Amino acid sequence: MLELFSQAIHQVLTIDVLVMMLIGVTGGMVIGALPGLTATMGVAILVPFTFTLDPLTSLAMLVGIYVGAIQGGSIPAVLIRTPGTPASAATTFDGYPLALKGEGDKALASALFASFFGGIFGTIVLAFSAPLISTVALKFSAAEYCTFGIFGLSVIISLAEGSMIKGLISGFVGLLLATVGIDRVTGVPRFTFNSIELMSGISFIPVMIGLFAVSEIFHGAEKIVQIERISFALKRLLPTYEEFKHIFKTLLRSSLIGTFVGALPGAGGDIAAFISYNEAKRFSKHPEEFGHGEINGIAASESANNAVCEGAMIPLLTLGVPGDSVTAVLIGAFMIQGLQPGPLLFVRNADLVYAIFVAFFIANILNYIVALVGARIFARAVSIPRYLLLPAIMLLCIIGAYSIRNSFFDVWVMLLFGVIGYGMQKLGYPIGPVVLALILGPMVESEFRRAMIMYQKNYMIFFTRPISLLFFILACISIFGPPLRTLLRARKERIRS
Repeated sequence: MLELFSQAIHQVLTIDVLVMMLIGVTGGMVIGALPGLTATMGVAILVPFTFTLDPLTSLAMLVGIYVGAIQGGSIPAVLIRTPGTPASAATTFDGYPLALKGEGDKALASALFASFFGGIFGTIVLAFSAPLISTVALKFSAAEYCTFGIFGLSVIISLAEGSMIKGLISGFVGLLLATVGIDRVTGVPRFTFNSIELMSGISFIPVMIGLFAVSEIFHGAEKIVQIERISFALKRLLPTYEEFKHIFKTLLRSSLIGTFVGALPGAGGDIAAFISYNEAKRFSKHPEEFGHGEINGIAASESANNAVCEGAMIPLLTLGVPGDSVTAVLIGAFMIQGLQPGPLLFVRNADLVYAIFVAFFIANILNYIVALVGARIFARAVSIPRYLLLPAIMLLCIIGAYSIRNSFFDVWVMLLFGVIGYGMQKLGYPIGPVVLALILGPMVESEFRRAMIMYQKNYMIFFTRPISLLFFILACISIFGPPLRTLLRARKERIRS
């Protein structure tokens, strides 16, 4: 193994590979920072252009785009409450409130370092533990995926922000939206109203852009006369030693969660970020500070979604099964080069596999360097007067929504949910549960129905399979833990008084 790593390092540390990787990282960060332009889109666009490159150079550039786009999404999430990619949606919960307090440099420092930490952690796991994690993920059936989705939905309780009823209502709305489109099991159209555009369901990205970005634009337009600015100076982009100690446990836990979730086919950075955010809040001694600028919330989201990048490569390389949508596109990149991901790849092209491990490690280092330099450029946007900034953000939102399917229908969806999100803010309803339910709803429904078909409507299958039971127990802890903790605190206060 050491010999293979030594050869891989020499292969990757060449001018051609490093230059293409740097181009990929920079391009990926720009793509990630633009609302609606996802890592999947960036990789998909450039895959055909890698045909003339050698396998290592082409894959190294695509790896750079992948990690760059995921990290780039955190910059607008912190500065303008607009997640550049779905994976950064949870970062807005604490990143933007911290920026509003004038501590944008602290928020960005935490986000960028957490991204770097999660990427490096995921790379180490990818390099040394790929077969083990893939073996666990391979045991997942419909029952495990269903309870995993239920565990993810239990995060809604933590995102309720004070009113559990309002949080549950928001989550219920998201689940209703998830039912629109053709039924995955029966193929019957549901709630499509004879609209061709709704046959494939409501696209998640326009909804996310509308709820998070456009609603904030409407909210900011109220104060446009005052030309209000979010003002802070980027004095530093590295966390202090005290901040590092404060978030270290969260970084480790969230990176581990992100790597594991990434190794589950069909999961992604958005799911990992929400789950990690919930776990960080659950383990915190001061959960009430989450949603108001707690850096542990930023660290949880960003370390998890970046660890997913490497985690998603585990089933791709070892089983030939993509872990998320980006790695699904990367299969095409492998095939263009005449390579077939799977167990035989370690036998026939072991040198290339280890070179990919090294490429991920170096890409994360380059990514962090580019982020430290580029963050200052992006951060200048917050010093622009609101009456100039809001139209520019709106234009980016429209471009991002339209570019998904080249359809103005998605733009109208984005605007509609912008109005809905604005109304929810005014009425005190949290936005996070809507997004989370829209992500996980289809998976929970389809996997539950698959499990019922596979096991002849035997509901006990969810409790007799160990992994499924574990996720169910975790969901119960997540749901009932906060109320019980609140009751216990109230009881202790009564005893003291």
